[in-house]
Amino acid sequence: MPRPSDTKQRIQKVARELFAQRGVQRTSLQEIADRLGITKPALYYHFSSREELVRSIVQPVLDEEEAFLTGQEALERVAPRALLEGYFDFHYRNRDVIVIMLSELTTLTDLGLIDMVLEWRQRLTRLLQGPEPTLEQAARAVIAFGGIQDCTIQFADTPEDDLRRAAVDGACAALGIDSRRATPHP
Repeated sequence: MPRPSDTKQRIQKVARELFAQRGVQRTSLQEIADRLGITKPALYYHFSSREELVRSIVQPVLDEEEAFLTGQEALERVAPRALLEGYFDFHYRNRDVIVIMLSELTTLTDLGLIDMVLEWRQRLTRLLQGPEPTLEQAARAVIAFGGIQDCTIQFADTPEDDLRRAAVDGACAALGIDSRRATPHP
């Protein structure tokens, strides 16, 4: 008999797979239980609702993003390329959950997570562009950060190092940062 934590992790793994294939709203808890060979009440023992299950999958990713951002904010001086590389690494490592998040924006809104993600983008922009970025600077940051995130999903079959270099170089170009020196252009 598996330990409860093992069962919980197995439920999350199967749920991630089914959510990515079919979407959160089109995946029933019964389907998850059936795939695992457990009863629906056994699933409810670990997760009282679909929302709780979704949050249990998404929350560790959100916590990791917050820790990354807080760490960058604590630095005396942010190295733009290092920040962009860290942002890429985070998204590449978590792309399976990010695909679920992007495909389920309504569910994420219901869980109150969209505002958090938008606030992170603003904080990232301020780290690179200062406390009051111009519209042009803010738009470039949206393109850079959104582009990095999209590249980790769009080019999932590309070797990680090649993709990292291309995505971060592209983000530097969008931001007007010399990718070799990683400093903003005047």
